Amino acid sequence: MTGNCLNLEDLTLGYDGHSAVHHLTAGIAPGSLTAIVGANGSGKSTLMKAIAGILAQIGGRCSVHCNRLAYLPQQSELDRSFPARVVDLVSLGFWQRRGLLGRITGADRADLARCLAAVGMTGFEVRPLDSLSGGQMQRALFARTMLQDADLILLDEPFNAVDGRTVEDLLLLVKRWVAEGRTVLCVLHDHDLVRRHFPRTMLLARELVACGPTQDALTADNLRRARRFQEAWDEEAGWCMPDDAPAQQPAPAEPHAERTGSLV
Repeated sequence: MTGNCLNLEDLTLGYDGHSAVHHLTAGIAPGSLTAIVGANGSGKSTLMKAIAGILAQIGGRCSVHCNRLAYLPQQSELDRSFPARVVDLVSLGFWQRRGLLGRITGADRADLARCLAAVGMTGFEVRPLDSLSGGQMQRALFARTMLQDADLILLDEPFNAVDGRTVEDLLLLVKRWVAEGRTVLCVLHDHDLVRRHFPRTMLLARELVACGPTQDALTADNLRRARRFQEAWDEEAGWCMPDDAPAQQPAPAEPHAERTGSLV
C-alpha cells in the first residue's frame, strides 16, 4: 500500500469497552474520491473520527500521508445555538495558518470572500448561524473546508437533510477538489447517489465487506453480506483480541501516533 494518501492496517476501533470497527485493512490513493457506506451503526463515522485523529485506535494502524487534513462532521454534532456569524464559522479555517488568535490579513479576507462566493453564500457574512437553513449551514461549512486548503478531506453525511439544489452545487465542489488532486472520503447513505458520482466505495458492516470500484463494491451479494454481518453483530462484544492474548483490555494508542500529516 505504498504511495497511498491513507493506509488502514488491521485497524480496530471502539468506545466504552466495546469494539465498533474490526480489523479493517484498506488503502486510499491520492486524488481519489471514495464513498463510505453501510447501515446505521456500521462504523462509518467512527472510522472518520479515527482518520481525523479524534479517536484513538484500539489496535492496528491508521497512517495519514499528507500535509493537511480537513474534517467536516455531521451537522447534528454542531451547536447552532452558539452566538456566532457565518464569517466567524468560516474564519475557523484559518486557524492552522494563523492560530486561534492570529491576525487575519487582507489577503485572508479576500480568500474568505472567494470561498463564500464558491458556495453561493456571498452576502451572508454577518448572518447568525441559528438563522440559516440546513442547506445554507452546509454551504457555510463547505466554505470553511475549502478555506483550509487540505490535501485530504473527510465529509461525514454532507448531503443529509439538505435540498437537491444544494446537493448538486456541493457535489460540483467536491469534484473540483478531486480534479485539483485532493483526496476526498465521504460518508453517504444514498446508494444511487454513490453509483452516479463516486468512482470508489468502501462498504462497512463493523468490518470491511468490500473496497474498490463502486460497481464491484455495491453488488447485491455484497449488500446482502453487509446486512447479514450487521444483523448478527453482538452489541455487547468486547475488544477484539487474538485467541492467545491475555484477558485484558488494551490501552488506547496515542491519537496521532501513526499520523504523518497535520489536522486542520
